[in-house]
Order: sequence, then C-alpha cells, then structure tokens
Amino acid sequence: MYKVIASDLDGTLLNSNHQVDPFTISTMRALESQGVPIVIATGRHYCDVAGIRDVLGIRPYLITSNGARVHAPDDEMIFADDLRPNVVQQLIKPDIAGEHGRVIVNLFADREWLIDRDAPHLLRYHQDSGFTYNVIDLQQHDGADIAKALYIGDPADLAVVAANLQRAFGEALYVTYSLPDCLEVMTANVSKGRALQFVLDRLSISVARCVAFGDNMNDIDMLETVGHPFMMNNANPDLIARLPNVPRIGNNFEAAVAHHLRKLFELDDELTA
Repeated sequence: MYKVIASDLDGTLLNSNHQVDPFTISTMRALESQGVPIVIATGRHYCDVAGIRDVLGIRPYLITSNGARVHAPDDEMIFADDLRPNVVQQLIKPDIAGEHGRVIVNLFADREWLIDRDAPHLLRYHQDSGFTYNVIDLQQHDGADIAKALYIGDPADLAVVAANLQRAFGEALYVTYSLPDCLEVMTANVSKGRALQFVLDRLSISVARCVAFGDNMNDIDMLETVGHPFMMNNANPDLIARLPNVPRIGNNFEAAVAHHLRKLFELDDELTA
C-alpha cells in the first residue's frame, strides 16, 4: 500500500532543537535499506538540507525552498523556478518589509543564504548542517537566481508584510508561513505539493501510494496531494482547522514520524533506540 515517504523537517521530522535524533536516524535508514524512496520537503535552503540529509545517512530526493528547488538523490538539480529579478528587487524594499526595520529580510540563492543583518540567534536552527548566512546590502542585489524571499519577525509585523504583498502582487506570488515568525515568498508556480507530484511522476509512483507528514501552512497542498497524509499534534492550529480530517500522530519532540512509519511499514518499534 505504501510506496514512498515525504516529510517536512521543522516541527515534523526534526525535534524541538531542530535536530534529528538517533531513533529517527535508525528508522529512516531501515526504510531506505528496504528500497522505500524518501522525499524531504521543506522551506529550508538546499545546502542546509543536504547537511541534515548527511546526518540522517540516507539519499532522499530533496524538495527545498518550498518547492522552488528539487534535487535528486545524486544531488543533480532536476527542477528550479526562480522569482523574477524585478520582483525580488521589490520584495526587499522597505515598503514591503516595513520602514521600521524590525523584520529581517532574507534571500535564498542557489548556494547562499543572504540576509540584511547579523542574526546569530537564527543559527540554532542549523546545528546539524552548520549552514550559515552572508550579510549583504540586499538593496544592491540584482535579484537574479533567487528561489525564495523570507521575512522573519513578530507575527504582528509579518501580518502587515503579508498585507503589503497582497496589495502589491495579488495572486502573482505564493506566500505562506513555515513558522508563525517566518513568512516565505516564492513564484506562484511553486509549492511542496507540486514538487512532490514532479518527484512521484519521475518515480512512476501514484500519489495514492505516498505517505506524507507536515505541521504548518506550507504543508497544506502536500498533505492534500498524497493518498496518506498525517499531521503532527504540534501542528499550527490554522493547519488543523484547514485540514480537520487529516489524522494527527503525535509530537515532533517524541519522534512521532519515526514511530508512525515503523507501524505503517511493520518495522519493530525499537522504543529504546
């Protein structure tokens, strides 16, 4: 019945310290050893996720920047969809992010995480990969080769940013939250669900045979796409309200994805691992 696994990272496969624990590692390795294709689908940067993948010790497909990039298990980039340069140049202007300067503005290029100020507190999210940012004057960036723009700030400030984006671009962009304090912007053609469909077509596996796990608003269409969606108990309440019929399985800090996968694929549930 189950032929492929897709999982979000933060709040889902990663624990409360944004790391993978040994039980999750052993589970994912066991499943891959049985020939089950694994897909990681996240808003994180490809270079960051490649480091997490290496800690897991598996070779999954990587859907990153919420679907703006897809890499095959051999690291070949098999799909990319960038924001238009003129759009990027608008996204970094203060009339979108706020003249007050409280919102941290980020751009994800092919190999770099670009940021408008030093923000060392963000590095705790990248302990496994060691991925870090480059501080630049974003106003001088030409807008080329950018997969995603990311605004980090207080939810009240981000609500204003979202309203600014809606006013300026309408439905021309894909705007979503990955965390309450992270608002992400990609081209309108991009989403985790569309990228996952691309991978499944490449594998010649029906969406009906796919299991997927998520916890936040950027997981909506992925969970709507697959035949067997599951949601974390710690999921965003807005996601729970949006998808009330999707089963909830437990919390990310309890390695719930790993435990649930062991049940679905009939592996021994090594509780002491």
